[in-house]
Amino acid sequence: MRFDRLTGEWVAVAAHRQSRTYLPPADQCPLCPSVGGRESEIPVEDFHVVAFENRFPSLGPELGELPSPQGATGRELWGSASSAYGRCEVVVYTPEHEGSFASLPFERARTVVEAWAQRTEALSAMKGIRHVFPFENRGEQIGVTLHHPHGQIYAYPYAAPTAARLAERSRAYLDATGRPLMGELLRDETDAGDRMVLAGDHFSAYVPYAARWPLEVHLVPHRQAPDLAA
Repeated sequence: MRFDRLTGEWVAVAAHRQSRTYLPPADQCPLCPSVGGRESEIPVEDFHVVAFENRFPSLGPELGELPSPQGATGRELWGSASSAYGRCEVVVYTPEHEGSFASLPFERARTVVEAWAQRTEALSAMKGIRHVFPFENRGEQIGVTLHHPHGQIYAYPYAAPTAARLAERSRAYLDATGRPLMGELLRDETDAGDRMVLAGDHFSAYVPYAARWPLEVHLVPHRQAPDLAA
């Protein structure tokens, strides 16, 4: 981990990931089940969802506290690196080599979401973990190196910058008004209606008013919840 004095952010430098498995043929996929004497990362022939530590992690497996960047210049953190504390996990959705999360049956998709929640709770309880972030990248264009349907979970020793800004603004809004900012945004988007993608019984989804990306949808629960585990 290196501290960027210009932005005030931590940066993970993981050069060893350049040697990770890259787009192997289907019969050599490390995320397919172990069958016929061929061993993979998953030692069973069938499963609904599997989570395990990434063999090529950007963070961890060592746990600990990052040094504080507080100070006049932060220069004491420049020129030397801190251990990249944290955890990186892989979540495999299905034993099938082809497909995606969207192609899973409802019950199987729910199992994956429950695995995200369970891992969020477990990882959040570990020493020094400040932010747990399940995510999925898809497509070679964004750098995916395995085609098998899967996602990842990063457990950071710091709050990632965007999440930290969201939390700071939400906390300030709550202190100033007594109302949750996300709830206000959901109400306003629902009233406007023209950016709503769906309105369910427990969640709604909308394209945000100030969307930053060509494709961006926010999925928001109808009740207040502190994290994915809740």
